[in-house]
Amino acid sequence: MIAKNRAARIYAKFNTYLMPIITILAIFLIVGSLMVMFSNGAARAGVRDVGPQSNLLIPGLNPYLPWTYGWLALVITIIVHEAGHGIVARVYNIKVESTGIVLILGIPIGAFVNIEREELAKTPLKIKSAILTAGPLNNMILAAVSLVILYIIVSTLTPFPIMGEPQYGVRVMGIGDNSIASSIGLSKGSIIESIDNQKIRAVEDLSKLLRSNLGTDVSISWKDTDSNRITRIVSLPKSVEANRGILGVTITSVGSDPALVLTRYKTAFGSNPIALLLPPTMAQGSVPYSDLMAPKYDSSILGPSFPIFSNLLFWLWFINFNVGIFNALPIGPLDGGQLYNSLIETKLSSRTKKVKNASLLLTIIMTSIVVMSLVLPWVIR
Repeated sequence: MIAKNRAARIYAKFNTYLMPIITILAIFLIVGSLMVMFSNGAARAGVRDVGPQSNLLIPGLNPYLPWTYGWLALVITIIVHEAGHGIVARVYNIKVESTGIVLILGIPIGAFVNIEREELAKTPLKIKSAILTAGPLNNMILAAVSLVILYIIVSTLTPFPIMGEPQYGVRVMGIGDNSIASSIGLSKGSIIESIDNQKIRAVEDLSKLLRSNLGTDVSISWKDTDSNRITRIVSLPKSVEANRGILGVTITSVGSDPALVLTRYKTAFGSNPIALLLPPTMAQGSVPYSDLMAPKYDSSILGPSFPIFSNLLFWLWFINFNVGIFNALPIGPLDGGQLYNSLIETKLSSRTKKVKNASLLLTIIMTSIVVMSLVLPWVIR
């Protein structure tokens, strides 16, 4: 039995006071995101471009979360989270009514651990803290381990020599409904090469060339996924908001230097790990194991199969980190909410009405901050 293991008992004592650290990190990131949304119009426009569904950790609904890696990482994340609660509860002899894996059509989509609620409610605060912290902490540990192994794999990559004429243009990753791009037949995966015969060398060149020709007719040339070169004449609008796109496309660079991309990505591990939360499906030209960049490298350990392991590790890091910090928030039914509500009850044990009011107020404030950070890009244009 894992719960009877000495390591499990040490872990249960170790994690008792760690929930506030995860909570502070979560609040810092959410408030930081809120400040960026308030002050940066380009950031708001970028969020609107990817859509509100990109906030969901559900493959199929989130267009940037792949089915295979996404579901596998999500199931592992939930199992690890629930196992943390169950194991620590058993360390302290708290009754666990049932455990299991949730299946739909034979496919595992999650896990559950039902702890006897009345017994948990009577448990001393320190023990309750250890039980509730175990889930988010397990997620944070798995996220960190995944990130370390990902760095090791990325460190084994070597760029292939660049052959032939340097590439130019930008790759279309998404097309908005009723946009100029959709009206001229641009398709996902196409490479926009030039505007009025001026080559596009960087992502920002597309916007510059289009904005310098507002109110005129321009020729747009691109290469589709079958390598057919197509040119269309487009009438551009006379004016466009400063932070809005013109064609209605999401793009990434195709001419990225593989050596430079690899160096920048490796540097981010030490300088800004939070930047590594940008999915490879969203930043194709900046991630060495993305579908766009992976063919340009070889791994000294894993060979050409390195993208499989790298992508799985990325989504384990990404989903575990997000699930961990979200569950540590002081919001009602979440692990953090339950712990902080219990702390409030302990401090205000003789004032039942004040306990309820304080717990409700804490949940409302935190929920409001989270909702505001999500809807702000659509409220402020």
